Amino acid sequence: MKQGLLTDRQKEVLRYRKKGLTQQQIAEIIHTSKANVCTIEKAALENIARARETLEFLYTLDAVHLCTLESGLDLLKAPEFIYAEAEKQGLKVKYDTISLINRLRDANPERFRGRQVREDVEIYINKDGDLYFG
Repeated sequence: MKQGLLTDRQKEVLRYRKKGLTQQQIAEIIHTSKANVCTIEKAALENIARARETLEFLYTLDAVHLCTLESGLDLLKAPEFIYAEAEKQGLKVKYDTISLINRLRDANPERFRGRQVREDVEIYINKDGDLYFG
């Protein structure tokens, strides 16, 4: 039964993958083809990505646009830029430099390559200093 955005089969495949099993091993356990396991896993990851994007949008509703990290920016310069923009608006970011960099990368892994911003990242901040990314 589908509960939330993932089917039971998608959850099962993701649990096995988290345990380190290959797609072929999972296929043998659940009696299907490796190609089907690949399709199930891909659909699950796409559903998770859409859910993340939806939540980020929801969080930005209670936040204001702070700044944009432009493509080509060195990721290590991003915290200084974000802190300065927040200060201009009289807001305090609740993350230290390392936490901020990790949060940026974890929330937007596809937007960074090494230390470079690959595509623009919109930064939003709420009154509590939480940051959200669009």
